[in-house]
Amino acid sequence: MITLDDVTLTFPDGSSRATAVDHVSLAGRPGVLTGITGPSGSGKSSLLAVAATLIRPDSGRVVIGDVDATSLSRDEATALRRDRIGIVFQQSNLLPALTAREQLQVMAELGGRGASARRRAVRSRVDELLDAVGLADHAGKRPAQLSGGQRQRVAIARALVHEPQVLLVDEPTSALDQERGAEIMDLIASLTHERAAATLLVTHDLVHENLLDELVTVVDGRIVASTADAVASAA
Repeated sequence: MITLDDVTLTFPDGSSRATAVDHVSLAGRPGVLTGITGPSGSGKSSLLAVAATLIRPDSGRVVIGDVDATSLSRDEATALRRDRIGIVFQQSNLLPALTAREQLQVMAELGGRGASARRRAVRSRVDELLDAVGLADHAGKRPAQLSGGQRQRVAIARALVHEPQVLLVDEPTSALDQERGAEIMDLIASLTHERAAATLLVTHDLVHENLLDELVTVVDGRIVASTADAVASAA
């Protein structure tokens, strides 16, 4: 579960500040794929960055599970991302020298308390995750040997390595053709439901709207429309 409670985010803009996220309240629930759409520059990616604890908001709270992420130190927020949040960016951002399997295995080397147990747990599910995203036969290939859709599948599997409670996805089909984009959207929807992740997905393309469980529309940093139960009051 992830809850954004009355979140506002601003950035310096000359002598004043521009508002990127304007008093947004939004809930992502386990097993639910919530789409976030809106015109370019409407604050969708900024909202996702706040949800990911990559940017601290000016005001409001981001609660992941039972943890108020906005009250954490930088190191604590890093640990929270590592343990509870999976992030998929627009580009796959894979390491060129590593195979698909190694892209996932390297996640086991991340530090933190219980690192040895974490490494063992990650290694035990790498091949299962690659199989889940349809890449069991491509585990030994490097990014240059994979198609754009396959690279994005590796990125999705990598985001799921630590079995996160929350999955945050930013425009996963922007660099793909319509057929590959449909495959990726279908995969994200399936994995959200199967793994009970609370998924927030930013998209400008509503061709695949039928795969979304909930949909919110953001304009000028504010939610201007939402389907039932997508917006939650955290009061």
